[in-house]
Amino acid sequence: MVKKLIENPKKTKQKKAQMKIQQMSFMLIAVFIFFALVGMVVVSVLLNNMQRDAISLKEENAMLLASRIANSPELSCGKVYDKERTNCIDLDKAMVLLKNKEKYKKFWGVASLEIIKTYPKLAQPNNEVECTPQNYPNCNLITLVNNSETPDRYSYVALCRKEIYKGESVNKCELGIIVVGYEGIQ
Repeated sequence: MVKKLIENPKKTKQKKAQMKIQQMSFMLIAVFIFFALVGMVVVSVLLNNMQRDAISLKEENAMLLASRIANSPELSCGKVYDKERTNCIDLDKAMVLLKNKEKYKKFWGVASLEIIKTYPKLAQPNNEVECTPQNYPNCNLITLVNNSETPDRYSYVALCRKEIYKGESVNKCELGIIVVGYEGIQ
């Protein structure tokens, strides 16, 4: 056997070289797979963070939108009540919008939009009474848009309306919230 090795030293060098080439290629493949897995973990973490950021931005946008809707010309009290008021909803305007709510379903770009009177409470506690032209103002819920069940964000607002008191038209303001349901919030 020693004689064979001495006679053919090129063959043993070739086999050793082939073995080293194979080892090197397996190591390169292993290193490539390792870095690919590390890259996939990094990308998944970044995508998860981006998704959380997107949801957070949508939540913030929904809360700002609730305030903006309260100050929009379609609902705001404006100068009708002697002074410029912010975060004030004219309930009389909201009732007119309620009659035409099919036209306004996509106007604000929200999944749901409700106005809820929180103070003073109705005579029946823990009851939500949907406003209609027949029971207005003895109600506490105006649903302007209700397309789907989405998580809600809200903003406190003043709910003002004109009322006849002792033969005179007076401003009556109450406390309420405007509730906005925004698509994509979990």
